[in-house]
Amino acid sequence: MNRTKDIFRFKGLATFALVLTSAVSALGFIWPFLVSEKQSHPQWIFLAAVPCALFLLFISASNGELDAKSIALLAVLTALIAALRPMGTGAVGIEPMWFVLILSARVFGPSFGFLLGALSMVLSALLTGGIGPWLAYQAFAAGWIGLGVALIPRRIRAKSELISLAFYGIVAAEFFGIAMDLQFWPWTLGADSQLSYRAGAPLSTNLLHFISYHFFSSMAWDIPRAVFTSTLILVTGKPILHALRRAHTRAAFLTPVEFIERAKAPKVEL
Repeated sequence: MNRTKDIFRFKGLATFALVLTSAVSALGFIWPFLVSEKQSHPQWIFLAAVPCALFLLFISASNGELDAKSIALLAVLTALIAALRPMGTGAVGIEPMWFVLILSARVFGPSFGFLLGALSMVLSALLTGGIGPWLAYQAFAAGWIGLGVALIPRRIRAKSELISLAFYGIVAAEFFGIAMDLQFWPWTLGADSQLSYRAGAPLSTNLLHFISYHFFSSMAWDIPRAVFTSTLILVTGKPILHALRRAHTRAAFLTPVEFIERAKAPKVEL
């Protein structure tokens, strides 16, 4: 069976930049479980992660792995996802952007999915005015969701592929909910409730408090998001995957562009 190949993959310095970016940004999510004192805000962590992410994009473009056609496709899909995201504003967990990100990452590769997820969140924030401390959390969480599609083996196709992608959509929806709660949890409650973050408390205590906080505050968002995303994948996944794979084949992303000089016609002397 003919399988599409990834448009590009992180290699060498790009892989190092990806690992460094993920490690630094992960600290921005889990810092409440690691520090002994409550900080004003771990903005410095994402201030360190953002240059790493830009370095990752620069390396991918400069080493030829991300060519002009790939950048054009990345721009088109980024604009599409950014336009879809506001459609769910105000609805509990109804976010139509995720199924496009997951299906695109499935066809064009997890490396492409990481860039697509992160850039889509940034562009969406610019369009809707949603720029704030939460944007870095959203961008890296979306990037990891695109990257995580690599967990689904390439050999899976047909109905098994759609079921696997739908299940991944459920996991991704829950992951995004947990990631977003991690940014609010230390600041939204006081220090006296049974759900509050307690600086210096044992890891087990804060972890139990966070699980309780997430269950009571966000499951009403995570469950509709998971159901909506998985349903869209099951209903529209087959034609969209076919269209994306056809575009992948016709665009010949893996074929280098060559310019051939046309031979000049001989001069005819009268």
